[in-house]
Amino acid sequence: MSTASQTRTAPALRFAAGVLRPLLNVVVTMTVVIVLWIVFLQIYDLDPLVAKSPVDIFHYLFTDADAGAHRSLVSSGLGRTLLDAGFGFVAGLVAAVAVAVVFVLVRSVEQALLPMAVVVRSVPLVAMTPLITLVFGRGLMATTVISGLIVFFPALVTMTFGLRSASRQAADLCRAYGAGDWTVARKVMLPSAVPAFFASARVGVPGALIGAMLAEWLSTGKGLGYAMLKDSALFDYDHLWASVAVLTAVSALAYNVIAAVEAVALARFAPNIRPGT
Repeated sequence: MSTASQTRTAPALRFAAGVLRPLLNVVVTMTVVIVLWIVFLQIYDLDPLVAKSPVDIFHYLFTDADAGAHRSLVSSGLGRTLLDAGFGFVAGLVAAVAVAVVFVLVRSVEQALLPMAVVVRSVPLVAMTPLITLVFGRGLMATTVISGLIVFFPALVTMTFGLRSASRQAADLCRAYGAGDWTVARKVMLPSAVPAFFASARVGVPGALIGAMLAEWLSTGKGLGYAMLKDSALFDYDHLWASVAVLTAVSALAYNVIAAVEAVALARFAPNIRPGT
C-alpha cells in the first residue's frame, strides 16, 4: 500500500475503532456486572426473597405472565428519571464550561469564587436538598439544580485544566494579530479543551442520574428514585432490583455513547488525539 493510501486509511481506521470500542465496552461492562452480581449473591448466601438474581430479573421483565406490565412500570419511572437527569446534565455541563472560561480569563474572579465553590461542594447534597426544594419547589427545576450540582463541580475542575492546557504559542500568535481574550478563548482554548469536555461529559452521566434519583427520593416523589424508595417499604424487591439493573445498563450505555461521539468529534477536529485521553 502506498504512503498516500496509508495516510488516507489511518484516520478512517481510528474513527472506526473509536466508534466500535465504546459499543464493545457496553457488552464487557454489563457482562462484568452480571458476573459480579452472581458472585456476590453466592458468597453472601442472601435470602432469595430479598436478593434477586439476574435470572429473576430477566423473568420479571420478559417471561412472566405480567412481564409487559412490569416493563411498563419500570419504563415509566425510567422516563421521568432520564428527563430529570438530562436537564441536570446539560445545565451542569454548560455552567461548568462557562464558569471555567471566566476563571481562566479573569483570575480575580477565580480567586474570589473558587473558595465559595469548595465550601458549597463540601456540604453533603442530602443536607442541601431540603433548602434547594424550599427555593426551587418540587418540580423539574429542583431536580435540575440537584443533579446539575453533581455534574458541575467535577466538570469545572476538568474544564479549567483543559482550557489552561491550550498552546501558549497559539494564544500569543492570536494576540499578536490583535485578538482579545474572548477571541483567544474561542479560537484556541475551547478547541484545545474538547477532550476535557468529553471527559467531563462521561463522568457527569452517572452523576446526573444519581442526582436525579436523590431529588426524586427527597423532593419530587416521582421517577425511579421515589419508586425504589417505595419498593423497599412494600417489599417489592423484584421491581427494586429490576430498576437498579436497568439504571446500570442505561448509565453504561450513555457513558459509551458519549465516548462514541467523542471519537467522531476528535476524528473530525483533532485527528491526532486519541479518544479517552
